[in-house]
Amino acid sequence: QGKLVESGGGLVQPGGSLRLSCVGSGISLENHGVGWFRQAPGKEGEAVTCITAGGGSMYYADSVKGRFTISRDNAKNSVYLHMDRLKPEDTAVYFCATATVGFGCLREDYWGQGTQVTVSS
Repeated sequence: QGKLVESGGGLVQPGGSLRLSCVGSGISLENHGVGWFRQAPGKEGEAVTCITAGGGSMYYADSVKGRFTISRDNAKNSVYLHMDRLKPEDTAVYFCATATVGFGCLREDYWGQGTQVTVSS
């Protein structure tokens, strides 16, 4: 059974940076678009960003444009989320999932358990 495994979350001060990693286990990510999604307490889940299998197209939510960057390394079966200029409102559990990229990110069949990102002074 394939799954995705996230890492890299933690506590960071406002204005700081973090890089999240997503590795495929039992699934070859090079055949799939992959997205990052987040869920904060009391808020609706949000599709943050996603990238096509070949890496040629990406989507970013307006709330993270210009601050977050998604990338992938198919040789390492990995997708990354680099987050700059973090804000307290970015605090959430971030999880990666296979996804269809279009006018947004549609989560598909494989996802991970998530990694906590907390932005606080």
